[in-house]
Amino acid sequence: MLLLVLPTADNLNEAVLLPVGNRVLAAVLHVMLAVGIGLVTEVLFRRGAGSAAGASGGLLVGLLWWMLGPLTLTPLLDGRGPTWSMADAANTFPNLVTALFVGGVAGALTTALGPRIGKLPWAQRRASGRGAEPNRIVVLGGGFGGVATAKRLEQLMLADADLTVSLVSPSNSLLFTPMLAEVAGSALQPHHISAPIRAMCPRTRFYRDEVADIDLDRQVVHLRGSPDPLPYDHLVIALGSVPNYRDLPGLAEHSFSLKSLPDAVALRNHVVAMLERADVEADAEERRRQLTFVVAGGGFAGTETIAELFDLVHNARRYYPHIDPAELRFVLVHSGDRILPEIGPELADFALQRLRRRGIEFILGARVGAATAEAVDLTDDRRLPTRTFVWTAGNQPHPVLASLAVARNRAGALMVDETLRSTTRPDVWAVGDCAQIPDPLTGGNHPPTAQHALREGKALAENIGAVIAGRPPKPFRFTAIGILVALGHRTAVAEIRGLRFSGLAAWMLWRGVYLSKLPGLEKKLRVVIDWTIDLLFPRDIVLAAEPDGQRQRTPASAEPDTGGRR
Repeated sequence: MLLLVLPTADNLNEAVLLPVGNRVLAAVLHVMLAVGIGLVTEVLFRRGAGSAAGASGGLLVGLLWWMLGPLTLTPLLDGRGPTWSMADAANTFPNLVTALFVGGVAGALTTALGPRIGKLPWAQRRASGRGAEPNRIVVLGGGFGGVATAKRLEQLMLADADLTVSLVSPSNSLLFTPMLAEVAGSALQPHHISAPIRAMCPRTRFYRDEVADIDLDRQVVHLRGSPDPLPYDHLVIALGSVPNYRDLPGLAEHSFSLKSLPDAVALRNHVVAMLERADVEADAEERRRQLTFVVAGGGFAGTETIAELFDLVHNARRYYPHIDPAELRFVLVHSGDRILPEIGPELADFALQRLRRRGIEFILGARVGAATAEAVDLTDDRRLPTRTFVWTAGNQPHPVLASLAVARNRAGALMVDETLRSTTRPDVWAVGDCAQIPDPLTGGNHPPTAQHALREGKALAENIGAVIAGRPPKPFRFTAIGILVALGHRTAVAEIRGLRFSGLAAWMLWRGVYLSKLPGLEKKLRVVIDWTIDLLFPRDIVLAAEPDGQRQRTPASAEPDTGGRR
């Protein structure tokens, strides 16, 4: 039974730190308590988070007040000393009720009225009296690097009211790209691996739009969906990368990419559609094409994709009685002499042998030369008849960077110094896939991984704050914690701080690490439910959309900022 006790006049008189006989003084002290709780709630739980979040924060602060005051300091000042006994808790229960009531109301009012107070004339006069225009920071890209930058800038905004942050992204959510292959394999629901940017960055002005042009001289960004330019004082470029088809004939038109949720959903639907057609296909040659799945690229994305497609097809085959397992063919084409060049040769060889034993073919030391709707042609004159071709063998920085008059490397990425600032434009900063970031510890460059992008975004935001405050920015320093690669069928390889893991242990480590990194408790619970269902039931083969018979790929202008694969 839930017992709700509202504060009475006697309770209000008893809830102060020391016994007070004057009820007026008690009321004044409770007003001060409410103001204090409101201020603490504003700092800890952020204005704009909603009245419900503010009320929850106020309840927490009220609980802490009760534990610190009536339960600890009052007995201490009385000479009894805090005993934290059940008797003391029972005696001070009215104080707890009052503290929770005051805290909840104060927290809710603070978050509800806080933004409106800033619009009052006296507040605006106070802000204008500082004599300085707000520092306008525009972040381009809503992936790991861009969102990490905005989140850290929001924390700096609490201490600096003269700071405004805007974020531009064609997607309104942060995509957790390490789990994208599992969406393509129908092991996870698409919306379970993405988190709304507006919820993650409530104090940031969000624009769901695409970047059309950047005018560095006028310091404005032009958006495709808005006639008004977006001005900035500091520009953060975190636009990520797009597939690089290297001008090979037919690749852009006849291949799937795996950079966004629409890409993963389109690939999954296409694979299911191929099974549907092959189950009733009478022509043997066409049937072979429909049941052959080719992936180009032996890095993280390609290896995980071929493994997930293998699991999806073999898991769903029970529903297609006319498909013989011997007819299924899975091929990975890689230009190197071994797959997974990002990890050590021992783990890479383990992954290769494990996938080969499961029935996946590997064509190493070969390159794709062209693609049609019916086949993939290799440069050594071999042809792979297929209706499903996934391209993960090359990326390039977002094409909007090509028009910028800033220092770029041969691949087109922005060249920045150790502080993540452009080497030629002091008002331009960059993180993630679209930046070449020097690593003084290795003498090379930081890799385009998610763990790097998250920390780059935080460091970049702090450096912008330092520059605005007149302090020198700090160099970015980070060493990768480890690398994990899922191989499907409850197996994986992992290398953490020099320690190597493989098999089931690595698979459990993979899931544990990435589940902990997934933003938001709700998303974690949804992914755990999906994984549990995947253990107990066959994978879902419902077509979410009817394939149109054409390869699907995300337009270059709509690519999300992934901030790296890992």
